[in-house]
Amino acid sequence: MQTLQNVLSADRLASVEQALKQTFNHTNVQEIEVLRGGLSASAVYKIKVQEQFYVLKLDVPQPGQLQELPGAMEIAAAGGLAPAVFYLNPAEGISLSAFIKSEPLHTVFKPATVLLPALAKTIRSIHELPLFSKESNVQQTVAGLLTQFRTSGMLQGAAVEECLDYCQLVLDAYPWEDEDKVSSHNDLNPNNMLFGEGKIWVIDWDAAFKNDPYVDLAVTANFYVNDAQQEELFLEAYLGAEPNAEQRARFFLMRQICRMVYAMLMFRLAGYSSPEGTAHDSEIESVRLAAVKELLGQGKINLGAYPGQFLFGKALFNEALQSMRSSRFNESVALIKRIWS
Repeated sequence: MQTLQNVLSADRLASVEQALKQTFNHTNVQEIEVLRGGLSASAVYKIKVQEQFYVLKLDVPQPGQLQELPGAMEIAAAGGLAPAVFYLNPAEGISLSAFIKSEPLHTVFKPATVLLPALAKTIRSIHELPLFSKESNVQQTVAGLLTQFRTSGMLQGAAVEECLDYCQLVLDAYPWEDEDKVSSHNDLNPNNMLFGEGKIWVIDWDAAFKNDPYVDLAVTANFYVNDAQQEELFLEAYLGAEPNAEQRARFFLMRQICRMVYAMLMFRLAGYSSPEGTAHDSEIESVRLAAVKELLGQGKINLGAYPGQFLFGKALFNEALQSMRSSRFNESVALIKRIWS
């Protein structure tokens, strides 16, 4: 049987035992197993204490950081959107929270006409939480990711440059200065939304900060919204009314930016995991996202290894490129410039 001592490294063991002692008045863990499925850099474990299961999460310690204000995870837990938090110590990079026995959303909410409104209402609930204190300059972050990618030379060619030029048009046109910010999760991928105990739970709040509301909508849509009809259903469920032209334009443009951000992160992971001297294939226009998603669903590619990471990155990149070649892209950029210039 796995124990704390043979699962955790020696440099984390003492601080984890202190967390257990403070939470449960002892350090006796009956079971421990690694929870897999996400791309987070954190180490996440399912532990059993006093016949109950909990989630132990180990992040990079941040010595000296005091949590004077409630963090995003605590605010979300208080709002009933995240599992209960029993222990949180940013300085040690340790949290203990409730374990939710869950099912994937797509197995519970069928068909899309049921799933999409449920997702939209969950996002609305996140955005109605008390405003998170943490913030970040998204425009600068995205610009930095694109610059790093271009400098890396991982992919080259006319289509790559065309796509990056389109992205610059969005960065220049989008109303980043809009002060109507909300509490935002910023990484609502399928691994971070679970169904259990009769409701949708949202986990992994590491990337949460106050942000443009279209980020959460766009990230979620990129995983679940597949056509124009579904887009209207999703936006109307979130807004509580039929979306107007500006809302549709902002949503469409943010979807492309979020696709590119996820593509850049996939390429970064691929760069770390590729064998030294790997020659990266720059052909992107033949890599379709729908086909890659099907391979993922069949377990034929793995996002934990270079081939899957690189292929998924190219699929996201190409999906953004094809969307930005459309007349809707030009119309959306022109409309946003007209409204916000």
